[in-house]
Amino acid sequence: MQKKILLTSFDIWLSQQESNSSDDLLLGLAKMASLPHDLIFLPHLPVDVQLASSRVITKINELQPDYIICCGMAASRSQLSVEVLARGTSISINSPENIFQTSVDLEKLLVGTAAVEISYDCGKFVCEGLYYSVLGYLHHSQPSIKCIFVHVPILNPENSPEMIADFVLIMNNLALL
Repeated sequence: MQKKILLTSFDIWLSQQESNSSDDLLLGLAKMASLPHDLIFLPHLPVDVQLASSRVITKINELQPDYIICCGMAASRSQLSVEVLARGTSISINSPENIFQTSVDLEKLLVGTAAVEISYDCGKFVCEGLYYSVLGYLHHSQPSIKCIFVHVPILNPENSPEMIADFVLIMNNLALL
């Protein structure tokens, strides 16, 4: 049975950017002839935590996917990074830090990948805000849906085939967990 996977990516946020590597990765996937999953693409999310989170949660409620893979650009990284957790921003300095962690076993998820790392630093930008919002929503409302966040380095002709191959393997492994 095909698994329904919701894939998200962000739009550019700096005027000099030609594209967002998370969007480029999903575009590469969309061009593939056949994949054994029902992929639903939600590209070009606005670089705004509230707007992006609202769009993704609306799509989750509409589609009821089996899995969600949120993607974001990490220009300073050299390989795909799968994020373990997301921290919420706290208003009060005395309140405890709010953390949501993926329920996916990342060690099992990455079996067979060539160049993927497990990361504990989601970036403190819109990526972490989206991941935190989605994990929090799923934790409280849809605990059976699994979600991960993948940071994507800048893609080029040299690294793109390996990044796409590793990402496809991550999707396939996720569908088996």
